[in-house]
Amino acid sequence: MSAKRSVLFASALLMSGGILIVQGTAQAADGDAAAGKAVFNTCKACHTIEAGGPNRVGPNLHGIVGRPAGSAAGFSYSPAMKDAGYVWDEQKLDTYLKDPKAALPGNNMAFAGVKDDAKRADLIAYLKSESQ
Repeated sequence: MSAKRSVLFASALLMSGGILIVQGTAQAADGDAAAGKAVFNTCKACHTIEAGGPNRVGPNLHGIVGRPAGSAAGFSYSPAMKDAGYVWDEQKLDTYLKDPKAALPGNNMAFAGVKDDAKRADLIAYLKSESQ
């Protein structure tokens, strides 16, 4: 193989590898709602997600994506959560679910967070699917 062909071949491999990496990252960022449902089993000790479901130790999470923080009807939120001043979107959920105490100091969630990026992405995909 000539030097020019070797460079072209190496470039093609790098470009195709880069495309695979970008596609893999996008897929991980989107998450898998079905896998997220399994991750949510950990959350069930304190939360429900069914439309019209009750609040427990934590609020019902149905419709969380697009809902203002601290606004689930009938739930007694911490002052920190009531005053958060944002709407839950995928990025806010990602930050919060990774480390709730660091993301919003003074909130009452005792859970330490979902440290695994892929599991967190799956959980957010599931929460998003249940917000419609």
